[in-house]
Amino acid sequence: MHQPAKHSEIENIIGYLQQQIDALRTAAHGLTDEEARLSPCASTLSIGGLVKHATYVCNGWEHREAVARGEASGELDEAAFAEFFGSFALTAEETLAGALRAFDSAAWSYLAAIAKVDPDAVIMEPPAPWAGRFEPTETTARFAMLHGVEELARHAGHADIIREQIDGAKAGSLLAAVEGRPANDFVTPWQRSA
Repeated sequence: MHQPAKHSEIENIIGYLQQQIDALRTAAHGLTDEEARLSPCASTLSIGGLVKHATYVCNGWEHREAVARGEASGELDEAAFAEFFGSFALTAEETLAGALRAFDSAAWSYLAAIAKVDPDAVIMEPPAPWAGRFEPTETTARFAMLHGVEELARHAGHADIIREQIDGAKAGSLLAAVEGRPANDFVTPWQRSA
């Protein structure tokens, strides 16, 4: 958990990004592939799909940099839309373990790239037709970084709710299990029921 201290702005941004990344990963702790595909709420979201989508989100920074270098298109064509919409669910061939490996790699690269960027640097934010913005828009890196915190936090919250619906596991108990902490007066580490 990102703790209070006299952090620089970029350290705070990275700390909160890391906290959301950890929360998403923790929500998947101990799930089978079948459980990771479950969508127990009214939406079609699943833990596996959220992990896969968060990977897409983290890879978005690399894509943004490739567009800036002229190595990739910033256009939202049919393939880009298919990739976006396909990022919300595991395919029949994908496993939770594979999705988590891809997520770990993308998250590490994302945080490493963010650490090198001046928050005041001017960048181009890609179009977001779902928000009524159809053209790339000039903004600061800070905007994109904070949008990353917002995006990952939203999906970490989704993952918490979905996980509770699957087996009743709560974020604190899952985190205690992931970190190997013993039970205390507030939290008992999650264990799979017999």
